[in-house]
Amino acid sequence: MVSETISTNVEVTPMHILQTGLGFWSSKVLLTAVNFKLFTLLAQGHKTADELRTALNLQQRGLTDFLDALVAMNFLEREGNGARAQYFNTQESDTFLDKNKPSYVGGILEMANNRLYPFWSHLDEALQTGMPQNEVKSGGKSLFETLYDDEQKLEEFVAAMGGIQAGNFNAFASQFNFSGFETHCDVGGAGADLSIHIALHNPAVHSISWDLPRVAPIANRNIERFKVQDRVVTQSGDFFKDEFPKADIITMGNILHDWDLEQKKMLIQKAYKALSKGGALVAIENVIDDERRQNAFGLLMSLNMLIETHGGFDYTAADFTSWAKDAGFTRVDIMHLTGPSSAVIAYK
Repeated sequence: MVSETISTNVEVTPMHILQTGLGFWSSKVLLTAVNFKLFTLLAQGHKTADELRTALNLQQRGLTDFLDALVAMNFLEREGNGARAQYFNTQESDTFLDKNKPSYVGGILEMANNRLYPFWSHLDEALQTGMPQNEVKSGGKSLFETLYDDEQKLEEFVAAMGGIQAGNFNAFASQFNFSGFETHCDVGGAGADLSIHIALHNPAVHSISWDLPRVAPIANRNIERFKVQDRVVTQSGDFFKDEFPKADIITMGNILHDWDLEQKKMLIQKAYKALSKGGALVAIENVIDDERRQNAFGLLMSLNMLIETHGGFDYTAADFTSWAKDAGFTRVDIMHLTGPSSAVIAYK
């Protein structure tokens, strides 16, 4: 490895540059493993490379490199060496990448592999043109039209959004003080995941998961699965055309970042109008730090909005505060949730 020692006796190497520049290698290995349902298979027990080859219908060439790369990357463990070596999940992989567990977060990784990975290869063009690089580029429909017209893609998208936000929804539902809030509406509620978490932690709150009609069957299955039908219901509407249901608290999980500035402001204004006096609007997103130096994931998510939408972008707490106060809200708080995500809370 090339290195250079500078005057302060600190060795400078290109390792960080190379690891980042070739990061797609490790990314694609993990995404492929998730797509193969490798971690779900290994949740059943230890297996040799040959057993995995047979179960996944793979070729011998490259197989042990693939598996051992996952070991080196700390996604798998291995006991022994050679043909009799046994592979099994790490605790992290077993918890979050076994599709049969409610803690599964692999939905967003499935979507990354099947949808986002090829689009991101055109980031340079997106930055040069300011235009999406998904189906729209070749004359196809927009992101949400594409998803809502294809049942399989819609199911994958809803599962992805629910999986990536599960920890945040649980943190918000368990940590926010719901005293004084009796009614809740989750605008763009998708699979009703946030409404379900709120119901499980706050039995006095009655919730509406509000989204387009195509999503209701998915949400209703989830509501029935968690047995909260007495406190969570679905209602259908289009947040660009219809008024929001009246509620004491309105949430939007990964909604505002999909839209341009004027659309963001319109949604915030609609929420203000629908809220009771003293009510709160909560946006759960990868809120970028005000100095725009630390939350790399939030900034990368904003670039993903460049790739996928015509005007979407992620934002800082200061941005949200400005928009909320323009709409009439009097106070804005921020609550850190998990990882790069936070809830920004505007009070009426």
